[in-house]
Amino acid sequence: MKLPQNSSNLENKEYEYSYFVTPSDMIEFTYCRRYTYFMKVLGILQHEEKRYNVLKGREIHKIRESQNIKYIRKKIPMISKEINVNLISEKYKIRGIIDEMLIINDNTLSPLDYKFSNYNSKTYKTHKIQSTMYSLMIEDLYEKPVNYGYIIYCKDKNVLKEIKISEKLRTETLESINSYIEVLKGKYPEATKYERRCLDCCYKNICPR
Repeated sequence: MKLPQNSSNLENKEYEYSYFVTPSDMIEFTYCRRYTYFMKVLGILQHEEKRYNVLKGREIHKIRESQNIKYIRKKIPMISKEINVNLISEKYKIRGIIDEMLIINDNTLSPLDYKFSNYNSKTYKTHKIQSTMYSLMIEDLYEKPVNYGYIIYCKDKNVLKEIKISEKLRTETLESINSYIEVLKGKYPEATKYERRCLDCCYKNICPR
């Protein structure tokens, strides 16, 4: 199966990225909305390049790019895949690069994302929203349905987990995207209700609760 070439036009078109949201942005936003406000609106950087997990995650992605180009996963009914696919949706105001886009044997597509983390017996909400964002972009660009997303947890012996891209999850994701854009436009958000998240936050000294 050959994928349509919708995404090839991206290189020849200028986009206004000011209010476009990435799946990585949404992880921070879902964890604490004020994190996004301090970093994106006030421009106070977090210096993530010094964080071990970020560096290790980038290293794993480089290894995967060189070693995993043609590998077909037997646990997924896939025919083939594309690696590091650049995605953007003007309809939803989101953009990002998916690790793998899978072509499934029922003529659907699926995103697959690698996480340098443990599975811990559940798939976190942030990961579900990320997978749904990739799914929305794939459907918009390629005009094919996405029923499932997949995540590989690299610190847990590469355990593979499936996410059902339900209508409820789509609605929650779109609501989160709209809320994110409101913050980018200057709306000051509420702090997270989980105070333990503030303990090692790089913005804890400037964030009033």
